[in-house]
Amino acid sequence: MSRPRTEAEYLARLVPPSVAGVGRRSLLAGTAGAGALLGTGLLAGCGSDSGSGSESKSVSVGSNQSDPKPKDVIAKVMAGFQTSSGIQPAVNTVDHNTFQENINNYLQGKPDDVFMWFAGYRMRFFAAKGLASDVSDVWGKLSGYSDAFKKASTGDDGKQYFVPASYYPWAVFYRKSVWQQRGYQVPKTLDDLNALGAQMKKDGLNPIAFADKDGWPAMGTFDILNLRINGYQFHVDLMAGKEAWTSDKVKKVFDTWAGLLPLHQPDALGRTWQEAAQSLQQKKSGMYLLGLFVAQQFSNDEQSDLDFFTFPEIDSTIGAKALDAPIDGYMMARKPKSEANAKKLLEYVGSKDAANITVKNDPSTLVANTGADTSGYTALQKKAAELVGSATEIAQFLDRDTRPDFASTVIIPALQQFIKDPKDVAGLLTSIENQKKSIFTS
Repeated sequence: MSRPRTEAEYLARLVPPSVAGVGRRSLLAGTAGAGALLGTGLLAGCGSDSGSGSESKSVSVGSNQSDPKPKDVIAKVMAGFQTSSGIQPAVNTVDHNTFQENINNYLQGKPDDVFMWFAGYRMRFFAAKGLASDVSDVWGKLSGYSDAFKKASTGDDGKQYFVPASYYPWAVFYRKSVWQQRGYQVPKTLDDLNALGAQMKKDGLNPIAFADKDGWPAMGTFDILNLRINGYQFHVDLMAGKEAWTSDKVKKVFDTWAGLLPLHQPDALGRTWQEAAQSLQQKKSGMYLLGLFVAQQFSNDEQSDLDFFTFPEIDSTIGAKALDAPIDGYMMARKPKSEANAKKLLEYVGSKDAANITVKNDPSTLVANTGADTSGYTALQKKAAELVGSATEIAQFLDRDTRPDFASTVIIPALQQFIKDPKDVAGLLTSIENQKKSIFTS
């Protein structure tokens, strides 16, 4: 799915009611589109609390894939499931934003047997609330998934609640022709990155394209620095409110970032991610930390000139294997009307057969199952799949790994304040910690 274009669109995707923990009217006061967010319409789930449908030949699916292309792909995957199982899937497609806005009410009502959602904290949140079912037995029948994918599908109790379908990694992208012309080499350490950035400046380039007008892109920079400096477990615990933002570990992240800011494209708060990507495409910037969707800003003829590397190592004891790679997939409702059929569907959507259908019908998609036939992938897609497959840990991106209200009302303005004035890190972190305590205890 493409990233949002505006902060209003970002917030529309980000904050489901009842999960937020703060009044939505105060949260979104003055934000464009707030009226739509405050609507009371609920998702029309097809599920039932009745167990009388155990012999049914149907299963209901709540889908957030409302855009034409992914909707068509889902239809083909479901047709494949029906052919192989004889079970009729009834897909309830809802606008992506509406789905997210109403997910909590939807799951507490009568949701579909299976529903589409995200890995990471948002999955664990609903699992811990008892609003999703344990699907560990389904995982016992799956193959083609790395341990990192399984970890991203596991709840706080050690059980699996999620089956991955697709993903897109974050990495540092660059144009091969520019690097070949200048003789640049992929940096292996932070010192290498600083030296490369200094050379790019001498060569008249913005070393690192950068944008944060819409609030979320800078989250990727924070994530990767925290993963490299403090490791995956600390990052996940910090996002879950279990670690203090005032700790020396977090301060080191911001101090390191402050040292890198001179290499970043200036005036980032007035620039969209598309504009930053265009500076890379136009050979005005040397590299760009972003998701694989950066390729949208390159023409078909330029795709082969786009390459990437994972953000370099900072601490040799931690390494550079962890990364952000948001994963989309499926979960099962707490009381599906047909649990047996729901689990058969989950087993199918997690299979290489379902992944092959996705690859065949949407070659720009990265599928989670490594057993899929990915011969239709571009060189960039193949490399991206290999990167995630070799990752030791996969984070889901800051706004998926923490509470929605914390990400939107605290982290966005805090990171933008830091980018504007990186001098008062201690005061900034104290403010974040105080607001975190209020939100996570509400």
